[in-house]
Amino acid sequence: MERKMMDSLRAWKENPRRMPLLLDGARQVGKTYTALTFGKECYKNTVYFNMEDSSEIQAIFERDFNIERLIRELSVKAGATIFPGDTLIIFDEIQACERALTSLKYFCENGPEYHIIAAGSLLGVALKRERFSFPVGKVDRLTLYPLDFEEFLWAVGQKPMAEMIREAYQGFTPMSLHGTALDLYREYLVTGGMPQPVRTFVETRDFNFVLASQKALNDAYIADMAKYAAPQETVRIMAAWGSIPAQLSKENHKFQYRVIRSGARAHDYEMPLQRLEAAGVINRCIRVSEGRVPLTAFADPGAFKIYMADTGLLCSRFDIAANLVLSGDHRMDGFKGALTENYIMQALVTAGIQPYYWTLQQNAELDFVFQDRQGNIIPLEAKSAEHVRAKSLGMFMKRYDCPYAIQVSSRNFGFENGIQSIPLYALFCLTK
Repeated sequence: MERKMMDSLRAWKENPRRMPLLLDGARQVGKTYTALTFGKECYKNTVYFNMEDSSEIQAIFERDFNIERLIRELSVKAGATIFPGDTLIIFDEIQACERALTSLKYFCENGPEYHIIAAGSLLGVALKRERFSFPVGKVDRLTLYPLDFEEFLWAVGQKPMAEMIREAYQGFTPMSLHGTALDLYREYLVTGGMPQPVRTFVETRDFNFVLASQKALNDAYIADMAKYAAPQETVRIMAAWGSIPAQLSKENHKFQYRVIRSGARAHDYEMPLQRLEAAGVINRCIRVSEGRVPLTAFADPGAFKIYMADTGLLCSRFDIAANLVLSGDHRMDGFKGALTENYIMQALVTAGIQPYYWTLQQNAELDFVFQDRQGNIIPLEAKSAEHVRAKSLGMFMKRYDCPYAIQVSSRNFGFENGIQSIPLYALFCLTK
């Protein structure tokens, strides 16, 4: 599958100040495939080491961090010569070998001519263990997310549609194939952006097979969490993970610990939530009390919403029948807003935007607020339907004198009263 990450990897390769690269992301999001594809396209050869598969590979790092020795022994193990600048070295599942992670510091300092990508599905979780050291300032980092809607269009053979959407966004002119684009967007909501369910959809066009693939992924995430948690903490992780559908079903999506269980406290469940976040399976949206620069100064970490990192996995957790989403069935009305918000949060995070949400006592609530590169505070209102009202949006704009606002809905492109109307399917065009 074609991934936008390839452009970032090429830029990393050409950077004269390049350091070993840590490629983060949830399990089965496509890190290994993307790194191997990058190696095949951009290097003379690639050597691949999975740290979970061989004690011999781990033993190579136990002696010392002499770069010449490491390269010699890795070459022998791989059965291939490692050429400075012409060979891509991939350390997969690096969280399984702490010494390999530490070696990245020495490769940065004493062997910068070697090109290294280290990937780890549970790296963020593993780093929270006290004994795990991290080569701070000695590595570059990139995060691979599930396919966004544009990448999904590429995967399903709709690249011309993606180009049409970008053209309409750049000129801010109505999309002629608006209805078709919305239909494809709904297919994406159900399928999501995890590579295996997308591949299953492309091959079968059968959402029953897609659902089976998604449920297997959801189960695998919980099994993974148990690798780095004590039994009691695993129970809490599962409880927090299991409460997310109920959290999103509430009219007020603010995360409430009592939804996990009666009497639950933040002290008991903050660490499990951090583990889920570090594993890349949830996104957290924190409340801000003011729409002023910098937003981080007005953030309240104790008030937040939790979204799943992928809409397809969310639909599978709810056991939502695909036809209800695809047809816009009225029975989905009670959950349509939550699914739309989850999609928008996922799109913003993938685009490198840090979103917050804003409330004004009991009078108003705005779905998303973010700061653009120019330092402007931009409010964004999410709507799942075409007929929209913007009371909170208007209140925010007036209160903070915003240069413009964004309303994301099923309406076509438009601009009125300082509000940009962006169709749901065009959100991938928005960048920080």
